[in-house]
Amino acid sequence: MVVSTRNHPRVTGLAGGRPIVFVHGFGCNQEMWRYLVPEFALDHQVVTLDLVGFGDSDATAWQPERHGSLAGHAADVVAVCRELGLSDAVLVGHSVSAMIAVLAQQQAPELVGALVLIGPNPRYVDDGDYTGGFSRADIAELLDTLDSNHTGWSAAMAPAIMGNADRPELSAELTASFCRTDPEVARRFARVTFLSDNRADLPGVTVPTLVLQCTDDVIAPEAVGRYVHAAIPGSHFTQLAATGHCPHLSAPAETTAAIRAFLSTSLPAR
Repeated sequence: MVVSTRNHPRVTGLAGGRPIVFVHGFGCNQEMWRYLVPEFALDHQVVTLDLVGFGDSDATAWQPERHGSLAGHAADVVAVCRELGLSDAVLVGHSVSAMIAVLAQQQAPELVGALVLIGPNPRYVDDGDYTGGFSRADIAELLDTLDSNHTGWSAAMAPAIMGNADRPELSAELTASFCRTDPEVARRFARVTFLSDNRADLPGVTVPTLVLQCTDDVIAPEAVGRYVHAAIPGSHFTQLAATGHCPHLSAPAETTAAIRAFLSTSLPAR
C-alpha cells in the first residue's frame, strides 16, 4: 500500500525546516489542524494526514490485525514519515493520537525528535488508584450507544467533548465530523480507543515531550494529564486556559504559543 494513498498526507511549509507532523483524534481528520498549520508553516515543514478510516484516507486499507490496535496506526504514521524522508520530526498527537504518537516514537526513535501530546489519556477506564475519567460501566454504555445509534451518539457526545457551549459552531463542526465517519469504522476505532491501556508505554518515551492539558476536559481530566507528565521522564506540562478537549479549534493562538514555547526551549536549533 502506497502511504500517499492510504493516509493522504499533505506537506506544506518551509522545505528543510524541522518537520512537524499533526495527527488527529477520534472521529476527526486533518482539516481540524487548519488554524495551526499556517502558523507553523512559516518555519517548519508541516505534514498532516488522515488515520485509516477517516477523512480522505483509503478506507479499503483498513486491516483487522493492523488497525485493531493503536500500534497499527502508529506504524502507519511511521510509514508516512519514512516515505516523506522525515527525520527529527515533532509528532503532535491529539486525544487518542497522543498515544499513537508515543507508540510511533518507540517504533522508530530515529525519526522522532519530540512529542506534543494534546489531551492525552493512556487509559480511559478508572483502575484502582488510577483515574482515567470513566468507570467500566461508563465505557460499556458509551460503546453500546454508539453501536445502536451512531448519529444520536455523535450529536450527544460532540458538544460534551468540545465544551465551549457559548460557541455552538464548534460543537456543530465536531458533530458533523463524527457523523461523516462510517458507523462501522467508528465502532471499531472506539473500541481500540477506549479499551486500550498504554500506561506502560509512557516511561519508554526518550524524547522531549510536552503534555498540553485543557481546563474542564471531560475526555482527559487534569488528573490524567498530570499522570502522563509524571510517567514520561523529563516531560513538560502546560495547563491551558482553553476549555474542552479540542484547543486547536477552540483556542488555536494559545495552543500555538504553548507549542512554540516548548520547541524553542527544549529542542536545539536546526
